Amino acid sequence: MVASAAILGAAATTGAIAAAPGAVTPKPAPASQTMRALPSAPVEKVIVTYKNQAAEAGSNTAAKSDTAEKAAKTGEKLAFERRLAGGGALVDLGDSATQQDVTEVMNAFRADPSVASVEPDIRAYAMAVTPNDTDYAKQWDLFEPTGGMNVPAAWDKTTGSGVTVAVIDTGYAAHSDLATNIVSGYDFISTSADARDGNGRDADPKDEGDWNATAGECGTGSTASSSSWHGTHVAGTIAAVTNNTKGIAGIAYNAKIQPVRVLGKCGGSSSDIADAITWASGGTVPGVPANPNPAKVINMSLGGASSTCPSVYQTAINGAVSRGTTVVVAAGNSNANASGFTPANCSNVITVASTNRAGSRSYYSNYGTIVDVAAPGGETRNATDTPGTVTTPENAIYSTLNSGATTQSTETYKPYQGTSMAAPHIAGLAALLKSAKSTLTPAEIESAIKTNARPLPGTCTGGCGTGIADSVKSVDAVLGTTPPTGSVFTNATDVSIPDNTTVSSSIAVTGRTGNAPAALKVGVDIKHTWRGDLVIDLVAPDGTVRNLKASSSSDSTDNVLTTYTVDASSEVANGTWKLQVRDVATGDTGYIDSWSLTF
Repeated sequence: MVASAAILGAAATTGAIAAAPGAVTPKPAPASQTMRALPSAPVEKVIVTYKNQAAEAGSNTAAKSDTAEKAAKTGEKLAFERRLAGGGALVDLGDSATQQDVTEVMNAFRADPSVASVEPDIRAYAMAVTPNDTDYAKQWDLFEPTGGMNVPAAWDKTTGSGVTVAVIDTGYAAHSDLATNIVSGYDFISTSADARDGNGRDADPKDEGDWNATAGECGTGSTASSSSWHGTHVAGTIAAVTNNTKGIAGIAYNAKIQPVRVLGKCGGSSSDIADAITWASGGTVPGVPANPNPAKVINMSLGGASSTCPSVYQTAINGAVSRGTTVVVAAGNSNANASGFTPANCSNVITVASTNRAGSRSYYSNYGTIVDVAAPGGETRNATDTPGTVTTPENAIYSTLNSGATTQSTETYKPYQGTSMAAPHIAGLAALLKSAKSTLTPAEIESAIKTNARPLPGTCTGGCGTGIADSVKSVDAVLGTTPPTGSVFTNATDVSIPDNTTVSSSIAVTGRTGNAPAALKVGVDIKHTWRGDLVIDLVAPDGTVRNLKASSSSDSTDNVLTTYTVDASSEVANGTWKLQVRDVATGDTGYIDSWSLTF
């Protein structure tokens, strides 16, 4: 199949990017996130370490007496508070102590020959939440509690180090806010005229521009347009260099970006895109040198209309996932069911819808049961405004760009909107997760993102997956730092459910002792039209079957997205558990998206 794929960074259904001219400054970030210098906190306590032979080194009574002696000597109200794990004595000066008082007390302890050292009990602050990038305040999508993705709180735990993210897109327009995070990529555009670089495939992923000089040049309905520099905008959201006192902050700012060029003049072909997926993930492509930096995350903010996923895509995606690469795709910008667009409708991908600053589905975003999760993609106007108008550029996604109308010129930054902008938020989060725990599989990464998403604070007609992704909750979950509610075991590998068949998905439970609980939680995410066709059972390791859901000829609602509570106290916890699903009627099909057991 040689179908063209369009970039998905636009508000319109044509696939052209709506670049919002951004002169308006957005609301400032909360004070905790905009501070540029550490506060100067008063010192209220000092830490005194006594020499090993001194009585005060091992006796709290002796330390209290010495503290009282120093209080009398300095005239300060000192109190021995407690012994620290390292052996030091914590001495409280009170909250009214001046810097002069602190100096006097410390000098008194230092003058004592039994004291090895004395130091102030200073304050420490979270460093990751306050990048000094000059335009960080414009990145509401990272930090705002309503429409943002709660990214800064995750930076104390992971920043994407050791992970390469392949951006399969228009290529790379040189930008100093990305340069140090770029690794060698490839140009997969096989047609010289489309590539605009004078040849076919080569090792230079430079973005040569995707402008169209005249209307109709790229098919009926196509319009003349300037170059989008789309891949560079996507890359900045994922991994712009951060804390460099310029520009923006990337979500996984210590990850590496691998530009893989597949979109040029008039889009790109599925054959080129499929080869790019294979190469980016470390697979072999005839005639192309091996990838020296295989990516563990692929972002594809592109798509075309198709009622099914082309086999050339699905084969490439399955290969990438089997090599341990998470594949993230944009849902599309046609305000339609994403099932009619590809690769959004392929299996083994994370399909991402777009939300606006208010936390509702962006008016242009595709939707539906195949959407896995939502992320900020921005919205520069209301759905009721005249198409083409830009009323709130500050509500789009601000990222790295180039100023050239056709060929590359000077680097710049601009706000764009689209599911193209939403997908890299999830690709960046996937990189954070993979960096935090290198053993994670693509299925585990998808499950962590979907399971820990929060409900949209706004609305989503048609379905936006499990909600807006939450970065810190997802990271905490894979690191095991989430407040424990029990061990969670998940299988996020898709299993098709054809008509009148029985299928199952397995979870191997290990590391548990004794029996399963009397309130075992079984989380089920099944995408299926007319869910009344389905009978759902939980099969224990010993083969015992517990029914979760019966069939119903009157239940025409789509999908099963719920959690069942099962008394499994008679079952040994460790072993292979199965979710068994039977389709008992014809005419409607679907698949097991994911399921989990919480002990």
